[in-house]
Amino acid sequence: MSEGDSVGESIHGKPSVVAAFFTGVGTVYQTWLDKSTPFYAVRWALTLLLTAIYMIRVYILQGWYIVTYALGIYHLNLFIAFLSPKVDPSLLDEDEGPSLPTKQNEEFRPFIRRLPEFKFWHSATKGIVIAMICTFFDAFNVPVFWPILVMYFIMLFCITMKRQIKHMIKYRYLPFTHGKRTYKEET
Repeated sequence: MSEGDSVGESIHGKPSVVAAFFTGVGTVYQTWLDKSTPFYAVRWALTLLLTAIYMIRVYILQGWYIVTYALGIYHLNLFIAFLSPKVDPSLLDEDEGPSLPTKQNEEFRPFIRRLPEFKFWHSATKGIVIAMICTFFDAFNVPVFWPILVMYFIMLFCITMKRQIKHMIKYRYLPFTHGKRTYKEET
């Protein structure tokens, strides 16, 4: 490989100004993400505020319904991944790998999500920011009769959640920690 062939390097082998700038921005961004990790309530509150700002913008502008619909479908997909176990019990045979306990006396196995909470929040927030950016370009303002999109989204949400709840009941898993039995340590 000759000098300057690697990505982000100038002819002289030093990182280019652009690559150094984006590396610095990426480092600062990752630092803020790392610092925000333990503050889940604040993170979600800011995401809800960002969602409200986006919805107000769409309402005032009276457009970008396709972008909003795509954002809703994306968030529904993220939510289903958040509710789903990392290893789908319907795909496992009884003899293969770990499974969720089905009887009272079976060993406890913790619920591991396919999409962890932090990645769910991060992806949802990025989706809202991208949708907000799309509202600044008329190319994404496709004329559409929005009540049909709302009805279709409601039907899709109900059908998808019904299927997910049936799956949760069939394989006896609860993706939330609230309401689960806890055991006190005997001393």
